[in-house]
Amino acid sequence: MEHEAINSMRRFIAKLRLLFRRNRLGAELDEEMAFHREQAENGLIADGMPPRVARYAAMRQFGNATRIKERSHAVVSFEVETVVQDVRFALRQLCRNPGFALTAIVVLALGIGASVAIFAFVDAALIKPLPYRDPLRLVGVFESNPMGPRFHISYLDYLDYKRLNKVFSSLDVYDAGSILLTTPSRVEHAAGASVSDGFFRTLGVRPVLGRDFIAGEDLASAPRAVLLSYGAWQSRYGGRRDVLGHTVTLNDEANTIVGVLPPGFHFAPAEPAEFWTTLHASASENRAAHWLTGIARLKDGVTLQAAAADMSGIGAQLAHEYPDADEGRRGTVASLTECIVGNTRPILLVLLAGASLLLLIAYVNGASLVLVRGESRRREIAVRGALGATHIRLLRQFVTEGLLLVAAGAGLGVGLAFAAMQLLLRLIPAQMMDSMPYLRGLGLNLRVLGFGFMLSLLAGLLFSLAPVLRLYLSGKSLGMQADLADGGRGSAGTLWRRLGPTLVLVELAMAMVLLTGAGLLGKSFYRLLHTEIGFKPDHLAVLQVSASGPRYATNAQSVALGKQVVDRLKSLPGIENVGICLQLPLGEGYGSTLFDVVGRPKSKSPIEINIRQVSSSYFPTVETRLLRGRFFTDEDDASKPLVMIINQALAQKYFPGEDPIGKRIITDDASHAKQIVGIVEDVKEGPLDVATKPVMYEPYNQDPDDWFVAVVRTAQSDEAMLPALTAAVHQIDASIAVFGETTMSARMHDSPAAYLHRSSAWLVGGFAAIALVLGTVGLYGVIAYSVSLRMREIGVRMALGAQRGSVYRLILREAAWLVALGVLFGLAGSMGSALLMGKLLFGVQAWDAETLVGVAVLLATVAMLASYFPARRAASVNPTEALRAE
Repeated sequence: MEHEAINSMRRFIAKLRLLFRRNRLGAELDEEMAFHREQAENGLIADGMPPRVARYAAMRQFGNATRIKERSHAVVSFEVETVVQDVRFALRQLCRNPGFALTAIVVLALGIGASVAIFAFVDAALIKPLPYRDPLRLVGVFESNPMGPRFHISYLDYLDYKRLNKVFSSLDVYDAGSILLTTPSRVEHAAGASVSDGFFRTLGVRPVLGRDFIAGEDLASAPRAVLLSYGAWQSRYGGRRDVLGHTVTLNDEANTIVGVLPPGFHFAPAEPAEFWTTLHASASENRAAHWLTGIARLKDGVTLQAAAADMSGIGAQLAHEYPDADEGRRGTVASLTECIVGNTRPILLVLLAGASLLLLIAYVNGASLVLVRGESRRREIAVRGALGATHIRLLRQFVTEGLLLVAAGAGLGVGLAFAAMQLLLRLIPAQMMDSMPYLRGLGLNLRVLGFGFMLSLLAGLLFSLAPVLRLYLSGKSLGMQADLADGGRGSAGTLWRRLGPTLVLVELAMAMVLLTGAGLLGKSFYRLLHTEIGFKPDHLAVLQVSASGPRYATNAQSVALGKQVVDRLKSLPGIENVGICLQLPLGEGYGSTLFDVVGRPKSKSPIEINIRQVSSSYFPTVETRLLRGRFFTDEDDASKPLVMIINQALAQKYFPGEDPIGKRIITDDASHAKQIVGIVEDVKEGPLDVATKPVMYEPYNQDPDDWFVAVVRTAQSDEAMLPALTAAVHQIDASIAVFGETTMSARMHDSPAAYLHRSSAWLVGGFAAIALVLGTVGLYGVIAYSVSLRMREIGVRMALGAQRGSVYRLILREAAWLVALGVLFGLAGSMGSALLMGKLLFGVQAWDAETLVGVAVLLATVAMLASYFPARRAASVNPTEALRAE
């Protein structure tokens, strides 16, 4: 079979080649015929016939040369020419029916475009391999604690994990964050990361220029070295190859540039890092200081489950040996792909499912259009059949029309997909885009185009099977004479009456599923934005301040700098209040400590809670309510007893039924107990979609830092004040780095949680809106076509005295059954789909009755309105004209 198929393909190619080489073919035929005549003539002469007589005899024997040439051309070019004829005829037919052609093309383009666009994101995030050697063997290494499954590890724990594990061929750690870059003109903020010496060897990444870090280069005693990202090499050093050996000052430390990373390299947890330095950690570090994240390569044959079990055992051993630092902690692992794209996986899969439903609706609608058009051309089919056209010839003609529609729809759909990709990329906040470097270069690669081709191929098969089914049933069940007599109006709708309502039911049910998903996601997004965050984000400007050098080396100097910044910003016109914190709300929620309550037995399992440092004016600035006790004051400094403020969640969880004010707490980061002096309402210190956790606050003056955030309450536009705030800080000291200027409202709006919920709600809502339109248009088409087929029946009814109201009821009853069944099936599908996307919902249950009822009423109302117009047309029929037309 395979050999025959190859030979058939070769013959077709030869025929196609000959078709476009007519002149050459004619010359070759003339030469071939002349040769055969000459051979026949020579044979006759050899038999004794005179040359002249032999020539004429050979010509008579050979036959009519012109007819032979025509037959040869026909044999070679018949199949290709008929295909060309079919294409031309199909184009003429589609141009004569532009409404049908444009509707089918647009419907198909919307379905294919949405699916291809979403698949491009799925491909970039979930299918395309990470740019590392054998990325499936890479895992992230963390420690679990009572607050969650993935938290940082300490440097000393890392050394023990590296020494004791039996499952990794290599284990390294990294820490990403901001750094200060000293240039000849100023000190500026830059993105960087510190890594252990084997980090890039574990990933399997080699510099394109220079060398990698060498063993031991991450020790405290080793000279400081740095690798540049390719982007930093190009933008900051002009791509010069002599950059190797140059010195760059980072965080007041001189680092030697030893290499440049490749252009395609990215590591999402540390992006957009420009400078990659070595750790320079010391073995004397505090084991309780958990600030690193691990990355490891599994040994051959080791599974993720085996690695997790090994790490958990080591963590239990460390917790037993070092209970003060590691009690309650266990080692844990996760695939690196899950670490990088785990948060976006659910939303991408939901969007892909929504786009697939929309595509299915487009397929159903397109097939419906093709079937309806086939029904309307029954007389044409009958006439062409009576004139000698075979079923195969007619079938090929209709298949050609379907393929032309699919080609146009697919081409337009791919164009729409590319435009949608670029639009969606531009809508991603810059900060989020930095954490998703795998989306760089998103476009129509071979996998995406292959996916689009498969969708188009499926559409082509569907659009071709519709006329196949139509012609087959027509040939089996209907006589040509009946079709010629009246176009088959009495029985032309038999197929459509059976299949059309079923297709519409499918459309309405899927539209219901998409509308329910959009409603739930929209309500979830609304609840997210209106969740209680514990402060007022409007008119709040924030900017990060970082100072370095000997002028700010001590705690007292950091406290003095903080006071200068607060006083200077408060003196600006339009500023109401200024506060300082070390970590802004609505962030990742990192930063924790262990604690015990003085006077209580030590907890068997360690209690770990979030800890924050804030100035005395912070809570009044963000307008967080004080529930009991007092706020901090400027006198709460290092010379005074240690104090703290706790949030309501901590008070309710660890001091139920008692007054926490005056209680003393011991934390793992202090040698003296801290007294609780106040309780504030819960501030959303973590992501918007994560439940508020217990938090304690300590005075900035008692635990200061030269990296802090100024929070400014403005009387006017907070965004307009940002340049003035930056300039005011630089007036204190031009060497101070100011960065991250934004507003709290923008921070909330552009947070990862808000963006993911917002984008999912908008995209699924868009799919649902299109599905609603397609579903109602499909219902309108079914009812309208049904009315057209029943004109004689309606005319007879009205001639016998039927009132318009009864005709309305007749038509609308048929539509109501379809709508009711579609809504019923859609409700069942909606419940199932809502349960599957439960992780994306916030403050909303999958079976939210309000949403389900609202969507059902909306779909039913729109569908019945669409059915009203053909019902009105039927009720306004003139019986005499209807019967005469029939």
